[in-house]
Amino acid sequence: MRIGELARRTGTTARALRHYEQAGLLTSERAANGYRLYPTSAEVRVRNIRYLLDAGLTLQDVGFFAACLDGDVTAGEPSPEALRVVEERLAVLEARIAAHTEARDRLRDALRQAAAMTRAAA
Repeated sequence: MRIGELARRTGTTARALRHYEQAGLLTSERAANGYRLYPTSAEVRVRNIRYLLDAGLTLQDVGFFAACLDGDVTAGEPSPEALRVVEERLAVLEARIAAHTEARDRLRDALRQAAAMTRAAA
């Protein structure tokens, strides 16, 4: 199938598919007119790539799951490297959440103080 059809079937863009291909996660053949042609199995692979990206992994991280991208990515036993990558990504996300929570709390406190000063001045 051509790139536009694969993009439509997987809910992604042709640009994203080219990016996955450039990262070595997806392969295509070229037709005589230069169009990219993907096997029907590419649909499963792209859906799995999207699943892992949506879970918070980077494209580079997804490479650690290359061996299971053509099947049920959630059913296969992960490699030690894949587990390490997921643990590292989870730690990064948790640190970001903590930083955002702290910033939210500081803003909330500043707003309360400002509101209290406004009421006191009235």
